Amino acid sequence: MASMPGILTDWPWKPLGSFKHVILAPWVIQNLYSYVVRGENDLSSFLIFPFLLWRMIHNQLWISLSRYRTAKGSNRIVDKGIEFHQVDRERNWDDQILFSGILFYILSMVIPKATHLPMWRSDGVILTMLLHAGPVEFLYYWLHRLLHHHYLYSRYHSHHHSSIVTEPITSVIHPFAEHISYFMLFSIPMLTTLFIGTASAASIYGYITFIDFMNNMGHCNFELIPNWLFSIFPPLKYLMYTPSFHSLHHTQFRTNYSLFMPIYDYIYDTVDKSSNTLYERSLKRKEEFPDVVHLTHITSPQSIYHLRLGFPYLASSPETSKWYLCLMWPVTLGTMMLTWIYGRTFVVERLRFDKLTLQTWVIPKYNIQYFRRYQNQSINHMIEVAILEAEQKGVKVLSLGLLNQGEGLNRYGELYVHKHPKLKTMVVDGSSLAVAVVLNSIPKGTTEVLLRSTPNKVACAIALALCQRGIRVATILKEDYEKLKASFGSEHNLVLSNNYSFKTWLVDDGLNEEEQKKAIKGTVFIPLSQFPPKKKRKDCFYHSTPAMVAPKSLENLDSCENWLPRRVISAWRAAGIVHALEGWNVHECGCSMFNVDKIWQATLQHGFKPLTIPVAMKNS
Repeated sequence: MASMPGILTDWPWKPLGSFKHVILAPWVIQNLYSYVVRGENDLSSFLIFPFLLWRMIHNQLWISLSRYRTAKGSNRIVDKGIEFHQVDRERNWDDQILFSGILFYILSMVIPKATHLPMWRSDGVILTMLLHAGPVEFLYYWLHRLLHHHYLYSRYHSHHHSSIVTEPITSVIHPFAEHISYFMLFSIPMLTTLFIGTASAASIYGYITFIDFMNNMGHCNFELIPNWLFSIFPPLKYLMYTPSFHSLHHTQFRTNYSLFMPIYDYIYDTVDKSSNTLYERSLKRKEEFPDVVHLTHITSPQSIYHLRLGFPYLASSPETSKWYLCLMWPVTLGTMMLTWIYGRTFVVERLRFDKLTLQTWVIPKYNIQYFRRYQNQSINHMIEVAILEAEQKGVKVLSLGLLNQGEGLNRYGELYVHKHPKLKTMVVDGSSLAVAVVLNSIPKGTTEVLLRSTPNKVACAIALALCQRGIRVATILKEDYEKLKASFGSEHNLVLSNNYSFKTWLVDDGLNEEEQKKAIKGTVFIPLSQFPPKKKRKDCFYHSTPAMVAPKSLENLDSCENWLPRRVISAWRAAGIVHALEGWNVHECGCSMFNVDKIWQATLQHGFKPLTIPVAMKNS
């Protein structure tokens, strides 16, 4: 929000929250009824709602493309990161689409010439182009300069300039009053063609699409306009701006005021002197090679929307099921088919920490595929290709996240190290830090725990460490007891029990509802797996999966890692970062594991903080 919010700052439907879109329902239903049931042949009015949907899809495509390209680094303009407060501020980017829909429906009711429009009229399209290049661009330039006057800037336009590093949707983040003035400007070509009878669906909807395209392009933070365009037609630099040209307006504030045509900046001498230099430098910028890569995968079909390349407001919150995503099943099905066809890892995130560049790569496989044996070869091939690509790019450490490090899949990453013994990229499964986090999450004074988990590498290491500290570790299943006993020999503190009355349970995501019902009131459930168990008890407490709170110096962290809270990352991911910071030139995979106390202390020294506060079911 602006530093001194003026009148008409908030949108009128702000109190409706997520239900704001119901405002359009009466018009949409009436148009649908008139066109389908009553047979009124007014296709131009019927297309209003599909056009609004197209605008949202158009914007989302730009968001995903921009985040992907800026994560890779090629042609990136501004290096500074985006944080959660910017995502929150830009969450209402669809308000202007809702506003345009209301205006379109009202105009179709009050202006007879706004209905039954032809699909195309060449004279209307040409007139729209001329009116935009003339009065619209000229008036916008001076309106924009007026908005930078300290009185209006502090009350309105500073809200837009709070985003120094821009995203495509930054272009429409303005107070309501500002949007009114912009719609008055952009209505000049549309109303003129309507009143003189040359308007068409193409001229109106095409004009709005052009505005959306240019707005998104100008704020995408990567340069995509090739230099050869200006070489072929030099005057083009006065007629079309570039993303780097407008980016300077967000970093320098008092230059490059033009809407889409820089000609008025040249006429009135407000062009930033570094415009050409920044443009050339951005075009020449190569893809960025990271120091650390965290290799994860898609979890559920709907989790694609929670990725950083998906919906920003969903990615910025812990992953939870949303009912309205079920309505998007055609898109969900399309993304699933795309991941199967694409068949290789893709970059979703770029972070900076101290002198390290960090990236998150995603394997296009879902949870369910990791539990199908026939998929093992395909998944292992993708992981191996990702490791070799990281090796080629000079990556120091690659950490395996989620199910990419299963014992049955690749022996916790050992498969790749044995196959490529000369790997310079250190492969890290993060198990030692996960063990350290769980051990430091157990309440002080605990004398006994119940281990309800598959006895994997992490579980066995935790059980051994607890037994050596004099804490009794109980298991329920005999086969688990025998496997644990075999993994670290005879241990008098490891017991087989048929009693569930333990105050502290160490669990994995296989903990079912029936077992949770057997727990006594006030039981603390501490997960030791990558995935959390389903919470079924309101009178018990649930820890997070092993994770650490990231230091403030970790930049560009604007999305949540799966179900974890903001600025919290999994222990497996943090382990890879610490591994690189410490310069440990050794793999952590297979049976190998670091000294738990050593990696715990190193993690704390680098600014990571433990996340050990149990959360009651009623507050979760």
